[in-house]
Amino acid sequence: MHMSTRIAGVLTGLALALGGAAFAAPAAHADVTACINQVERELQGGEAPDYVRMACYVGLTGDHAKCVSDLTAGGVTNGTAVSACRVAPE
Repeated sequence: MHMSTRIAGVLTGLALALGGAAFAAPAAHADVTACINQVERELQGGEAPDYVRMACYVGLTGDHAKCVSDLTAGGVTNGTAVSACRVAPE
């Protein structure tokens, strides 16, 4: 009987761990969205171009310098690029 209790405990722990991962996954998307939104506020031209989305994704991976350089190469001011890329990996 102890074995079935132990297995139930392990399965419960596994379910909680996997459930936690499912809740964490949408946060990554929200961080990219926050980055994109900051740039869109500066551009004031509706939806962000593809280069903004790609740069924010690069920022999500942790490459802050490349995120900033990709955004500024596209015409985003350095201040906006730095702040947008800062929120991407959070």
